[in-house]
Amino acid sequence: MSTPVDPTSEIKVPVSEVSVSEVSERKTEIRKQAHENRKTQADKDGVSVAIVDRFMKLPEYAAAHTVMFYVDVRDEVRTRHALPEALATGKRIVVPYCVDGELELFWLESMDELELGMYRILEPKADLRTVASKKLQPEDLDLIMVPGVAFDAQGGRTGHGKGYYDKLLEHAKPQTPLVALAFECQMFSEIPMDSHDIFMDKVVTESAVYNGRGRN
Repeated sequence: MSTPVDPTSEIKVPVSEVSVSEVSERKTEIRKQAHENRKTQADKDGVSVAIVDRFMKLPEYAAAHTVMFYVDVRDEVRTRHALPEALATGKRIVVPYCVDGELELFWLESMDELELGMYRILEPKADLRTVASKKLQPEDLDLIMVPGVAFDAQGGRTGHGKGYYDKLLEHAKPQTPLVALAFECQMFSEIPMDSHDIFMDKVVTESAVYNGRGRN
């Protein structure tokens, strides 16, 4: 297994020994560095294909009936190319979308059910979101693909700081694996974690599959 990249020199003091404000400051610095690393990642399409392929070969994926894929935006590991293949497997594929600061879950059965929404983000069509059979809950998920800004090898994660995914993951079944996708350049030696932050079960990059602490 490869050693996580440590592009900052900030991550030295154990998280338990720093204040909440210091944790917040360090997260801000890490996010800034991770955004820059991700922005300059070469061949995002090709590297993303390798990462998602590794995700779809995990035993957790094989065992899952209902799988949540995030739909990539901006410089995230790209996932939308894999949705047609995932839909063809017979699994129930779910994608999230944001409503008033909360993530809702949509059962995706065809790529035709998606359209470009605000900020050119690929989202479920508005007229389908009210269909009762299309609405799922976090408790329905057997596997959750999680995006993020920066990670560590223990499954530590930081997002954009808005808590959208934290709120969603709080309601997932305890046994549902949380698997993050990241470019190797998004890996740090340690992500400072608050008490409410959630560790990933695995972090998948183009170089390795890191086994995290998870929620248990």
